[in-house]
Amino acid sequence: MLDKRKQYIYVLRLIPSLLNEANWTKRENDAVERHFSRLQELLNKRVLILAGKTEGLDEKTFGIVILQTSSFEEAQMLMQSDPAVAAGIMTAELYPYHIALMQSDLPFID
Repeated sequence: MLDKRKQYIYVLRLIPSLLNEANWTKRENDAVERHFSRLQELLNKRVLILAGKTEGLDEKTFGIVILQTSSFEEAQMLMQSDPAVAAGIMTAELYPYHIALMQSDLPFID
């Protein structure tokens, strides 16, 4: 059966005040833990294709989440309910996306 789901990518950025580690509190750390747990859930449900972030903590730092869902609205709902976005510590922008090439036998990446 042909999979009718489509791919979407959302780009995450920390709010400017959190680019300074001294401004992080338990609230922000807890939100990031919930964010990571949610991504793990989506991976287990085969909705998440890939998630990660650039190194560093400055104005150029960003994260990406690539999802496969049945609609833009579903992807948007998942993005908006991302715990880091819902907590207001990250902003997010959603785009339709299409993976053209991908290795099928990637080794485990730390």
